[in-house]
Amino acid sequence: MIEHMSCDERFIALAKELGYDIYGENTAGGHYAPLVRHHDELYVSGLVPRMNGKMQYPGRVGLELSLTDAQSAASISAMRGLALIVDAIGSLDKIKSLIRITVYVKSTADFVDLSEVANGASDVFSHVLGDAGKHTRTTVGVYQLPKNAAVEVDMIAALRPSVL
Repeated sequence: MIEHMSCDERFIALAKELGYDIYGENTAGGHYAPLVRHHDELYVSGLVPRMNGKMQYPGRVGLELSLTDAQSAASISAMRGLALIVDAIGSLDKIKSLIRITVYVKSTADFVDLSEVANGASDVFSHVLGDAGKHTRTTVGVYQLPKNAAVEVDMIAALRPSVL
């Protein structure tokens, strides 16, 4: 049944299944744009796992947070990015390809499962966008992220020619 659903329908169903309320949370916190469209590409600024104005999973992975917590944080950030795209272009079905994502993980020095954390975001993109959700990815362990977030995700997507 899922293969007969549109990207938008899969997005809404996943948000409901996970209990994510990710709408209305995508305003810039400074003098930058949350999303910039350049020709057929969308550049989405880094998004932390915030819902209802509250940071989800604050802290350091490997200390206060587990791998599972961090994967959930990454999935919230990914869903927020997709919501931002819907706000900008009206439909996720207009995405031709998710070109690249970067996942930043605030972790302890000895936490090495960074790629597994990033799978929380990649799994969302694959589930919602299907083949268009295949992407290149870099995952980086960092000392600090905005507002004590455990994870931050940014992305670049290409639009279908009919959207241009």
